[in-house]
Amino acid sequence: MRESPAFARLWIGAAVSGIGAQLTIVAVGLQIYDITASTLAVALVGGIALLPMIVAGLWGGMLADAFDRRLVLIISALVGWIATIALVVLSVTDAVLAASGTRVEVWPFYVFTTLNAIAATITGATRFSVYPRILPEHLVSRASALNGISSGLQLTVGPALAGVLVAVAGFPITFAVDAVLFTAGFLGILSLPKLPPLSHTLRPGLQSLRDGYAFLRRAPNIRMSFLVDIVAMSFGRPFVLLPAVGAVVIGGGPVTVGILTAAAAVGTFATGLFSGPVAHVHRYGVAIGRAITVYGAFILLFGLVIAAMQTGWFGPVGPDMSQVNWVALAIAGVALAGTGASDEVSAIFRSTILLTAAPDEMRGRLQGVFTVVVTGGPRIGDLYAGILASLVALWFPPVLGGLLIMALIGVLLRLTPSFRAYDARTPTL
Repeated sequence: MRESPAFARLWIGAAVSGIGAQLTIVAVGLQIYDITASTLAVALVGGIALLPMIVAGLWGGMLADAFDRRLVLIISALVGWIATIALVVLSVTDAVLAASGTRVEVWPFYVFTTLNAIAATITGATRFSVYPRILPEHLVSRASALNGISSGLQLTVGPALAGVLVAVAGFPITFAVDAVLFTAGFLGILSLPKLPPLSHTLRPGLQSLRDGYAFLRRAPNIRMSFLVDIVAMSFGRPFVLLPAVGAVVIGGGPVTVGILTAAAAVGTFATGLFSGPVAHVHRYGVAIGRAITVYGAFILLFGLVIAAMQTGWFGPVGPDMSQVNWVALAIAGVALAGTGASDEVSAIFRSTILLTAAPDEMRGRLQGVFTVVVTGGPRIGDLYAGILASLVALWFPPVLGGLLIMALIGVLLRLTPSFRAYDARTPTL
């Protein structure tokens, strides 16, 4: 941050505005569950946004390679802010209708959260591709670690604040806070220098996409860094279950949802904060594999806590904080903190592989794919968890998912010796 004031401003702005973004993600799930009492309806927030996010990630990456990256960031951020304002209006409308005994339709929430997700995907792909332009190469891994601190801060404060604001002030105020916090991120973007392409790059289109695909075919280590994260996120995302967990399994309602979501972020934040030793780790493939295996084990532990509570042996719970099972809440919180810590270890090394091994003219497109993976994978995970929870039980998706993650990562590492042998001192595609 001392080396690059532009990075510092961008990082601080992203951290503050990201708190608001995470606040909105939790609040949308809570409001949809409040209207429908359906975990599947909550899961559809991610499922509906999945395909548009994939398109946005790929297209946004091409935009970042072909145009001034600062301009791309400005436009995508403004689109996300407009979508957030629309959620404020929709929530106010619901509050007015609820007073007369009716509720708004759920589908507009899906529309505006999808638009927000599209904008966030393009912003994320472009922002990360900026880092190697405003930092020396030897500090890129430190920037990745700082992103862990930022993500941890966002995921700690945002969900916890959402739980409290929804319970105390209601949904409209909660969404409005996000709209205000957006300003910090926008100022960080405005302070960037112009960042035009360093060399001639094809305009966004089919040929540009083909070039990116051809590059990935020649980059097995980068491909594997994407694949292992898809495995972890597809089978290890319990957050869509939390509204129901807070209401009928552990108790505590929105406050419990905020605590559990924040617990994962505490692990992320702590790992980023104490991530100095990453500079001394060179076997990135091995480190990533071990981190994701630990992640799967913590997901399994969370599922076992939910399974134990659903037996009914531990007494009734309810949506009020006086009806919380504190022991279950503590163990579930530790499990989710473990997932945040292990996922952050993986994220630091995966993002550093991408930023140091890829040439600048490909970074936008590859960051687009990376952003699709890290944001689209959780949407697949939301659908997986929501559907299996509806068909079987709330505990089933994390129990099965944890076991699948550990097994699949072991198989993938055994099948890819080049990834196991990856050495950061000699970055290879």
